Amino acid sequence: MDMFNSILLGIVQGLTEFLPVSSSGHLVMAQALLGSEPGGGIVFEVAVHVATLFAIVLFYFKRVTALTHGVFTGHGDSWRYVMKLALATLPAIAVALTARSFIEHQFASPVVAGCLLLVTGCIVWSTRYTINRGTDEEPTWKGALIIGCAQAFAILPGITRSGTTVATAMALGMAPLAAAEFSFLLGVIAMAGAAVLMLPELTSASPELMTSIFAGGIAAFVSGLAALVIFVWLLRSQRFFAFSWYAWIAGGAFLTWLAMS
Repeated sequence: MDMFNSILLGIVQGLTEFLPVSSSGHLVMAQALLGSEPGGGIVFEVAVHVATLFAIVLFYFKRVTALTHGVFTGHGDSWRYVMKLALATLPAIAVALTARSFIEHQFASPVVAGCLLLVTGCIVWSTRYTINRGTDEEPTWKGALIIGCAQAFAILPGITRSGTTVATAMALGMAPLAAAEFSFLLGVIAMAGAAVLMLPELTSASPELMTSIFAGGIAAFVSGLAALVIFVWLLRSQRFFAFSWYAWIAGGAFLTWLAMS
């Protein structure tokens, strides 16, 4: 993968990681449209996800700091919230450990990404009916596990992690901004875990691949910060569901292009 493609894919990753349109699906589609093999495969995918992890930490810096301080000082509310994040992480861990080869196979299939992007459109559209209903500032224990299952489903390319977890949280009664915060802080754990699993591949990567990963990571970090601002604005303005049209159009257009190429 050359430098230009790495930066372009990093921008795609950063913008689509937080907007409800599936970053993984867009990376698969971008690689197909560029006519290049994913030079680092799932390793590159995880590496740019880690870059967006730092964007989340910076965006929610006060909340992350407060939770960290609360955990180390034994504050009950902080411990409860962090433990709910941990519980919600378990389904994705289970899927990653037991179905890694299956997941990697899906990432190699552009058709899967296109079809699942259509599913993403339906998930995002559902928020039109739930965005004004919820008032809870955090999920119940059962709700946290359900949100975690939604995140595990979103491992597949084409399924939006942010959109699926936020849509699920709002369906369970959480307020929109609280749902977004839980989703993104949950993403920190998921991305960090994925990075740990990919560490052997990263340490054995060639210098050329590491250069591509670094360039893509910087691009993903900057564009990810911009996407976070847009995401929160969409929730506040109650226009979140509008991205379903984008997902349907992008998925349909990509599948049409595949069929004609």
